[in-house]
Amino acid sequence: MSVDYQSLAVKGVQALSPYQPGKPIEELARELGLNPSEIIKLASNENPLGPSDKALSAARNALDEMCLYPDGNGFDLKQALARRFGVEMSQITLGNGSNDVLEVIARCFVDSDSEVVFSQYAFAVYPLVTQAIGARGVAVPAKDWGHDLDAMADAVTERTKLVFVANPNNPTGTVHTADAIEAFLDRIPEQVLVVLDEAYCEYLVGDEYPDGIRLLDKYPNLIVCRTFSKAWGLAALRVGYSISSPAIADILNRVRQPFNVDTVALAAATAVLEDEAYLQKSREVNEAGLQQLAEGFDRMGLSYIPSAGNFIAVEVGEPAAGIYQALLAHGVIVRPVAGYGMPRHLRVSVGLPQENERFLDALAEALASAGLGA
Repeated sequence: MSVDYQSLAVKGVQALSPYQPGKPIEELARELGLNPSEIIKLASNENPLGPSDKALSAARNALDEMCLYPDGNGFDLKQALARRFGVEMSQITLGNGSNDVLEVIARCFVDSDSEVVFSQYAFAVYPLVTQAIGARGVAVPAKDWGHDLDAMADAVTERTKLVFVANPNNPTGTVHTADAIEAFLDRIPEQVLVVLDEAYCEYLVGDEYPDGIRLLDKYPNLIVCRTFSKAWGLAALRVGYSISSPAIADILNRVRQPFNVDTVALAAATAVLEDEAYLQKSREVNEAGLQQLAEGFDRMGLSYIPSAGNFIAVEVGEPAAGIYQALLAHGVIVRPVAGYGMPRHLRVSVGLPQENERFLDALAEALASAGLGA
């Protein structure tokens, strides 16, 4: 008699579907017989500049130690982060990407009797990890494609253990001001933890936007999560971190897997923190790219969501899957977001100017073939 192994899984996991990342270039090349060098990928919010020279040099030097386990405490990277942000090393938790940290937080503080609050159209990991633990996810309807912070505060109950807030939000690119975030935090009971997911915060410029790390002293229940995968250009190496009170970090570091960030990643992340020129160039390319894409959408008469990240969600008609497939045939990979409840939209990462232009040309042709667009 065969065993139904799915029935052996915990209930929350039984109902999960695997997270679907952006399609890799190599996979599309195999599927359609395309030349990989002629494919452009604008699907996963990666940095189009490529890695920093300083990060590359540090990574190459670190390869000599690949036979040894990494520093399980990540001392050098923690020291660099502490120096950059004016915090104590005891406040930092390192992760194999920020997704790893998000999951550790949930596993430390949430159980099957708990509720976790997040927004509609928010990052898919929030409901995924909540369901895996068996907790009740409370998805609060969005407002203008972004977080309705007042409604999220209203949704907090005695069972709420955790609230996820993405600022800027993925996949919609919406963002809240510093005043709005503080007003929200003022309404959350101190025993409820708030995770401020700032994966795209390096793209924000201006005093009107919050720096979550500066709020930690005022809000001891706050955990700020960030990543090296976006503006810092280290997506393949998987390095993320959280900064919180030392008491919360101590709990997180009890559950964090040992050696969860490898030696090459630690070296590259430590080095890139010193490359301010690279970060500034990333911001400039992103700002220009967002404008280029928005102007292209305007010419085609398409509606889009103004974005504060390194991507933009554009409405191409329902279902968007047909346009997505047409773009693949042109060797252009973007991200369908029907899984986020946005079946009419595609999310497009900002590329280099020539990549953005090629995408816009392919999109115009796909829309014309489908009888859509201006």
